[in-house]
Amino acid sequence: MHHEYIIIGAGPAGLQLAYYLEKSNEDYLILEKGDCSGSAFKTLPKHGKLISINKVYTGYNDDEINLRWDWNSLLNDEGFLFKDYSKKYFPDAKDLVDYLNDFKDKFGINVAYNTDIVSIDKGEHFSLRGADGKVYTCEKLIIATGLAKENKPCFPGSEYVKTYTKASINPDDYKNKSILILGKGNSAFETADNLIETASVIHMLSPTPVKLAWKTHYVGHLRAVNNNILDTYQLKSQNTILDAEVTKVTKDNEKYIVDFSYTHANGQHWQIIVDEIISCIGFSFDDSMFEGAAVPQITDNKKYPKMTESWESSNVEDMYFAGTIMHMRDYKQSFSGFIHGFRYNVKALAEILKMKQGKDAFHREKLHSFESVYKKIMQRIHSNSSLYQQPGFISDILLINDGNVEYVIDIPVDLIEKIYRKQSHIRFTFEYGKKEHPDPFNVVRVPDDGDSSTFIHPVFRVYQDGVIVEEYHIPEDLQNEWDKEMYTTPFQSFLKMVLPLERKEMSQNERHETLDNYCL
Repeated sequence: MHHEYIIIGAGPAGLQLAYYLEKSNEDYLILEKGDCSGSAFKTLPKHGKLISINKVYTGYNDDEINLRWDWNSLLNDEGFLFKDYSKKYFPDAKDLVDYLNDFKDKFGINVAYNTDIVSIDKGEHFSLRGADGKVYTCEKLIIATGLAKENKPCFPGSEYVKTYTKASINPDDYKNKSILILGKGNSAFETADNLIETASVIHMLSPTPVKLAWKTHYVGHLRAVNNNILDTYQLKSQNTILDAEVTKVTKDNEKYIVDFSYTHANGQHWQIIVDEIISCIGFSFDDSMFEGAAVPQITDNKKYPKMTESWESSNVEDMYFAGTIMHMRDYKQSFSGFIHGFRYNVKALAEILKMKQGKDAFHREKLHSFESVYKKIMQRIHSNSSLYQQPGFISDILLINDGNVEYVIDIPVDLIEKIYRKQSHIRFTFEYGKKEHPDPFNVVRVPDDGDSSTFIHPVFRVYQDGVIVEEYHIPEDLQNEWDKEMYTTPFQSFLKMVLPLERKEMSQNERHETLDNYCL
């Protein structure tokens, strides 16, 4: 059975890409190992609660801007949104499974369930063999399987460790027991939070310190919804948070002796004795089904396949990646590891696949006056969800050619670098400030200085011959509403100085005067 496109995985990413392929009347098929779409969410997260927010009541009636606070819906033109499946701020995973399967049915997406692909090779075409012996072939292959391989610890005695997916979630199984949890990500803290009431002592251990999402602005770091155990540690209620590496585990009757070395105490060696050890150290890309010329290169940390700015395999032509594994391009920098980030990447991937066919791609609009450009930018500032949800990674771009402006939306910054770097253009992104503050709740703010803003705000960079020649930050706003005169007047001055539509009408002295007006 041959198709132009085959997608492996009917999770959020596979369905999102298929939605766009379906709209374009492309020849595609999704192959899904499970018996339904989003089957991984039947068992993960282990405790059944998502930490992707679902803010139903925002005060806005616009679906696009509401996607800034809806982290679970897939993009579509018919307002088919997750908020109709749950009103919980942190929703149940089972509701996402229901939403994804109804999404598949509503948009007529072509999925073959219970299809376990055991080998992939490449000759003239990609060849995929299922566990039942059935063979599928395609021209272009998209891997949307997520991070499916659970990481396991490696040290003497690691055979005594239970993994996150295997450990019991019944708190009664841990009554009056001493527990060691390896890892300090959300799965580790989710596990610890579940055991606070019954375990006698909980130790959490990894080589590096806890990173808090509300400090780093990275939603993959520890979220407040999972951090109750931090109180119990700092207020000396028996539990501990350790920066250390385990050197060995020894079994002693029904107990486990854990030897470790501190990473922030001059390598001091220590021992603890525990009743259970649970490993919550994340997941990686599973490359076990690839063979021969179809084996993709893997990143040095063994977590992701290597890929280009188009999310194409760095070594296997026409193999693309969608979903969580797209995060290789912006690991811990933006939000491609999560639905509310990668849905925009997948939309861009659909446009890239059009480009590969020589078709028009990425929505673009020619603008012929300063007023039309300014109006377009302000509309995007106040309504877009893509730039807001993928800060510094997805960009709008104003292409400047012969005094004209073409406005193109939602292009990955990496792709702009590849295609448009040498062409005169202006990039518009949303970004957080780069300066780190020890206490994010105690930051001295300069209201009219956008360069020093720490919270998310619009950023504009002007490029000529591959070099940034101007940069402008609209200062952060309490409610992310930038239509106040304190923002609009200096921003208009900046635009008049850099846009060819205005610049050709200005004298040299007027340009310098305008520049002085926006450089506050």
